[in-house]
Amino acid sequence: MPVSPADLFDLTGRRALVTGSTRGIGAAVLDTLAGAGATVVRHGRDRQTVEAANAALAADLGTDERLHAVAFDMADTEAMQAAVTELEQRLGGIDILVNNAGIQHRAPVLEFSLSAWDQVLAVNLTACFALSQQLAHGMVERGYGKIINICSVQNKLVRNATAAYAAAKSALGTLGQVMCADWAKHGIQVNGIAPGYIATELNAALLDDADFTSWVQGRTPAARWGKPEDISGPVLWLASPAADFVNGQVIYVDGGLTAVM
Repeated sequence: MPVSPADLFDLTGRRALVTGSTRGIGAAVLDTLAGAGATVVRHGRDRQTVEAANAALAADLGTDERLHAVAFDMADTEAMQAAVTELEQRLGGIDILVNNAGIQHRAPVLEFSLSAWDQVLAVNLTACFALSQQLAHGMVERGYGKIINICSVQNKLVRNATAAYAAAKSALGTLGQVMCADWAKHGIQVNGIAPGYIATELNAALLDDADFTSWVQGRTPAARWGKPEDISGPVLWLASPAADFVNGQVIYVDGGLTAVM
């Protein structure tokens, strides 16, 4: 019998952790995974902010039984690992990890401080490696797992003054391929989503720049900034049974920006 579309995208019984999910892309992704039936873990640095976001989603869903919260600084590896160990013990493991949390620092390369470089790589790359590695142990044991890395169009095309961000996101895409090479035989898929210019708080300074917005609209064939919801659908696909044979890919969700000159 043919598989129904509803079954292909059903995440009932799956447990998903989305880092940086109190706002922007992360919040949209978490809400979508919860809507598909997953038990979801919202993450942020401030627990009150995380719980407030969960309360709002619970009101929409009519239940808080599938909503969980965790708070830690992505740059503090020890705190992150301790929090996730407790989380795995409480939930029995994590089936879906979305590495979304990220930071940006803009400066010309000649003026880019080493401390800023280290901080951006710690959050955007090293934390993703450490968290994926930690959760993959359980995924290997269970023979199932989905890891989705939120990369960037700067995996392919770069702008000035974004040295650490572009380097980290490019490395994250390649890291996903290595994880695919190691873990695919254990039933784990590791893929990346590379968003174009998305209207989020991370891009607030760019959104306030009328000239830059005009450039984005002219450079992007879709002629607009992306919305967080534009990313949540592709993430749901990668997290679902519909993408069980998709592995080691970076998929550009950018309104056509990287497809044209």
